[in-house]
Amino acid sequence: MPRKASPPPQTPTIQVMERMFTLLDVLAEKEEPVPLKELSEKSGLHPSTTHRILNDLTLGRFVDRPQPGSYRLGLRLLELGNMVKARLNVRDAALGPMRELHRQIQQPVNLSVRQGDEIIYIERAYSERSGMQVVRAIGGRAPLHLTSTGKLFLAQDDPQRVRAYATRTGLSGQTRNSITQLSILERELSKAKQYGVARDNEELELGVRCIAARILDDQGKLVAGLSISAPADRMDDSWLPKLEETARFISTSLGYRPREQGA
Repeated sequence: MPRKASPPPQTPTIQVMERMFTLLDVLAEKEEPVPLKELSEKSGLHPSTTHRILNDLTLGRFVDRPQPGSYRLGLRLLELGNMVKARLNVRDAALGPMRELHRQIQQPVNLSVRQGDEIIYIERAYSERSGMQVVRAIGGRAPLHLTSTGKLFLAQDDPQRVRAYATRTGLSGQTRNSITQLSILERELSKAKQYGVARDNEELELGVRCIAARILDDQGKLVAGLSISAPADRMDDSWLPKLEETARFISTSLGYRPREQGA
């Protein structure tokens, strides 16, 4: 049987993006700063085009210019790489325990991380039997102050940062239960910090309540929140110990040791 021809490799549809990727690949081959002339020759780009793209990459900190005319990969790539690495590690460690927790309670279990003033859902364990439509898909975002996991992250911030968040966002609400006053939010965050769990009482979506527990890494840093979502009239506080146990198990898988962290 004849072999099928391999599909041609995909290339970016925007030419400048393809050129940018080419320059980053050339820089990745070298540990030392690379002169502009060499970058132009190896990428096959005109020196003026190379210089223009590198300038833009430098503005975004994707490329550094340690000295005039020489370039190397920038720290922004390291920052983004570490973010991706942390999220992938959390997801890998959490997926199995999340599915087991869902099997026990038959309600959606969510894994979320912070990104700026929002949380982003990176994994979810659910089934149609939960009787609840999943509105927030993987990759979906929501404001910190309206979500149980978001409150866990805000609770880690000092009061000045919380006030700055409130100023930036205006603490806008989405339901009649949404917290839109800073004083009320601060009381919620105080409880979240004390107990390590937080709740969403139909603050993001009417008819849906959530409860979240912290996931900590090997440095004791909050890296994600594990939450249970359920119809408001079905939320059962007896699920809380199971949620906390699962979050602790995931944290342990990431290297967290309570005694070493003084907890």
